[in-house]
Amino acid sequence: MFRFRSGGRRLSVEEARARTAAPSPTAVLLDVREGDEWRAGHAPGAVHAPLSGLVEGAALPAAARGLPLVVVCRSGRRSRRAAELLARAGVDAVDVVGGMSAWAAAGFPVVDARGNGGTVA
Repeated sequence: MFRFRSGGRRLSVEEARARTAAPSPTAVLLDVREGDEWRAGHAPGAVHAPLSGLVEGAALPAAARGLPLVVVCRSGRRSRRAAELLARAGVDAVDVVGGMSAWAAAGFPVVDARGNGGTVA
C-alpha cells in the first residue's frame, strides 16, 4: 500500500487529484470544511469530516478509516491543522495547498449536495 509521510507534507491540487481520483485512487480526499461549505460545493467522491468535529474527538467517517488521507479545506489553513492532528493520531494524512479554492481555479469539478455544479464557499 502507498504510504504518505505524515505531518508536514503538502500536495498541490494536481497531486491531490491524481491520488484521489477514479479509476484507481491511492487515497481518500477528506474535506474538513463545515457543513454549509460542503453543501455549497465539494470535490466529487470526497468524504466530509468537519475540522470542528475532529478537534472535539469525532471519529473519522467509515469511508476514510485505515486509508491514506489527502485533507482539503477552502484555502489550506484548516486542512493543514487537520492533517497535523490526524498525523499525531497515527493516520497517514497530508494537506492540499490552496484548498478547494485552488481546486476550482484549476478547473477540477465541484459538485453541490445534489451532485450538480457547485461553488466553493
